[in-house]
Amino acid sequence: MDYSLAALKLLCRQLKDARGTPSHATATLSGILFQRAWLQGILVSVDKENGKLILDDGTGTVELSLPRNFLLRPWSLGMYVMVVGAFLFRTNEPPFISVHKIVDLSKSPNREAMWYLEVMEAYKMFYEPLVEEFL
Repeated sequence: MDYSLAALKLLCRQLKDARGTPSHATATLSGILFQRAWLQGILVSVDKENGKLILDDGTGTVELSLPRNFLLRPWSLGMYVMVVGAFLFRTNEPPFISVHKIVDLSKSPNREAMWYLEVMEAYKMFYEPLVEEFL
């Protein structure tokens, strides 16, 4: 994992536009190279036996894979969570994140509205200049 590459703040819908690279260790989104994604949303499926969760942020869904030690926490349907993890590009399948960090934000007021603003701000400040440079 190349930690010099930032974890992009993204919406699930944006991951559908990401593409794999020849190295298979990274992906690109509008010319921006990345390995990790930072997402927030509601858990709509929880399979603790297999360590698989489905996160929905209102723009789409993404499959999450949790390491065993994360399964000790009581993840449940309807929780609003923040996740950071490795994005694994898969052709003709839903986006997939191998989770490194997951935090329950269910008790945070205005969390969803703030997340959309954070994603927009990150795009305007960091990603948009890179996209313009790429084009």
